[in-house]
Amino acid sequence: MSKLHTKEVEELFEAILSLKTVDECYKFFGDACTIKEVLEIAQRLKAAKMLREGINYAVITKETGMSTATISRVNRCLEYGDGGYSMILDRMEEAKK
Repeated sequence: MSKLHTKEVEELFEAILSLKTVDECYKFFGDACTIKEVLEIAQRLKAAKMLREGINYAVITKETGMSTATISRVNRCLEYGDGGYSMILDRMEEAKK
């Protein structure tokens, strides 16, 4: 079992799944996380999207301010991870249609 799979994390994910609007997300994440933490997660998602579009690390670093080490970690997750970034990005693309 992964260190991530705990009762507390499961309750957190269930709480997130109960959010119904973007405004509710702002309220919850505004209380639960620091601004920096939310912005870092948003940047990682943006980097994943850019990587899938074939944009190179230098451009991603310039646009996001992320380190190449963090971009590399996002890329490893895209390539060898659990598929979370791809799942979310696919759903976001589908929702735009």
